[in-house]
Amino acid sequence: MRILVTGGAGFIGSCFVRMALRGKLPGLHDVRLTVLDALTYSGNRANLSPVADDPRLAFVHGDICDADLVDALLPGHDAVVHFAAETHVDRSIDGGAAFVRTNVLGSTVLLEAATRHGLRRFLHVSTDEVYGSIDVGSWKEHFPASPNSPYSASKAGSDLLALAYHRTHELPVVVTRCSNNYGPYQFPEKIIPLFVTNLLEGRTVPLYGDGGNVRDWLHVHDHCRGLALVLAGGRPGQIYHIGGGVETTNNQLADMLLEACGAGRDRLRYVPDRKGHDRRYSLDITKISTELGYRPLVPFRAGILATVEWYRANRPWWEPLRRRMEQEMTLTAH
Repeated sequence: MRILVTGGAGFIGSCFVRMALRGKLPGLHDVRLTVLDALTYSGNRANLSPVADDPRLAFVHGDICDADLVDALLPGHDAVVHFAAETHVDRSIDGGAAFVRTNVLGSTVLLEAATRHGLRRFLHVSTDEVYGSIDVGSWKEHFPASPNSPYSASKAGSDLLALAYHRTHELPVVVTRCSNNYGPYQFPEKIIPLFVTNLLEGRTVPLYGDGGNVRDWLHVHDHCRGLALVLAGGRPGQIYHIGGGVETTNNQLADMLLEACGAGRDRLRYVPDRKGHDRRYSLDITKISTELGYRPLVPFRAGILATVEWYRANRPWWEPLRRRMEQEMTLTAH
C-alpha cells in the first residue's frame, strides 16, 4: 500500500511513519510512505531521522494548501492519512486565520484531489476538542460538535467537510477523534513536554486556573495503533474515537511530572486561566473496541516515566526548539 501522510514530520504523524516502517502497526506490513509537510514551527525533519534512510520513505517539503502540488503527488497512492493541522489552542486564541487556512482550506484541497484521483481510503485525523466540554459521562461518535476555541472550531469544520465528501462524492472517508496525546518527539509547547523540559532546566512550571481541568491521556503509540486499525477496517463515512481510558486532572498530572523529574511543588505556579478553557474531555471508545479490537496498551504511569526519560536523554532534540520558542515569544512581546 502506498500512503500519503500529511504532516508526517509532526509529533503524531512522525510516530505513525516510524511505527509503520518498523512493522509495528497492525495491518500495515508492505507499505511505501510519502510524507508531505510544510515544516512550520512544529514540523521537524529530525522527527523522521530514525527512518530517514529507509527506501520506502519519500519526503516532500510542501503545503497542503498548494493544490497543484497535492494534485501532482496523489497519483499512485492508495490512501491519505491526514495529520497536517495547526493544533495549539493558545496560538489559535492569539490568531485564528492560520488555523482556518490549514485545517479547513488545506483539508478541502486534499479531499478534492482524493476525489479526482479515486483514492481507496482517506483517513482524517481529528480531536476530541471538537465536542467542547462535558461535565459527566463520555461523548459517543454521534454527539454533535460544539467547539469552544478557534482551533477546535476549525477542526470541527474539517471533520464535517470530510464526511460531506463521503456523502456527496462517495469518497471512502473515515474520521478519528482522539484524546490528549503524549510521548516522545512532542513539541515542547504542549503541557507534558513543557513541564518536563522546564523542570529539567530548573525552571518553574505554569498551570492554568485551579488545575482542576480533566483530560483523558493517550500514548502516541496507542493512538497510531488505533489509526492503523481504522485505516484497515473502519467503515467509510464513520467516526471512531481513540482514547487512553485514563482521566486525570491537571493537578494530578503536574504532581506526577514533578515527582518523575525529582522536583517539589514549590516549582509549580498557578497562572490565570486560558480563555474558553474546556473543563473536561471524555471519549467513549466502545465503537472502535467492539468493531476493530482496539485497546490502549501503554499504562499511563509507565508511559509518563518513559516520556520523561526520553526528554532527559534527548536534549539535543528539544533544546533548539525551546530557544526558538523563547525567541518567538520575545519578538511577539515587542
